Amino acid sequence: MSKYTIAVLVKNQFGVLNRVTSMFRRRQFNINSLTVSETESDAYSRITVTYNGEPELHNQIVNQLYKLPVVCKVKELDVDESVSCEVMLIKVKNDPATREDIRTAADAYKAETVDYTHESIIMRITGDSRRIDAFIALMREYTILELCRTGVVSLERGSKTISEI
Repeated sequence: MSKYTIAVLVKNQFGVLNRVTSMFRRRQFNINSLTVSETESDAYSRITVTYNGEPELHNQIVNQLYKLPVVCKVKELDVDESVSCEVMLIKVKNDPATREDIRTAADAYKAETVDYTHESIIMRITGDSRRIDAFIALMREYTILELCRTGVVSLERGSKTISEI
């Protein structure tokens, strides 16, 4: 099973996200990450989806997406030819016994402290999914109270844009 990241340029209309995600559900793909936002033009939205699947089914879902009237373009984003990023907020217990270790780990990963109380520390970290996964694994040695992460956002390198495809 392979991991895929695709960008889908869609008309910015009510119900579009449901139509696109239903396509994945019907074909029993598990979506790992999903981000949606308006583009440089408010007439369009960009949906970035990461998912795992078999190559034959991946090609089928891309072809099926093109059949939706709200889909303008679909672009597979190759990890070597694109820039990807995620953002995560993580809240850990502020225990005096582990506080210095947490700060050292945060400094190593360039995680920014965005809230600090006697009970907890909230840090923000940005980077690719592997980097964020590694930081979570490290923080599991301490008490993670809560975490929230965005989906992957990704743009193809160079001067090409999804609207030019």
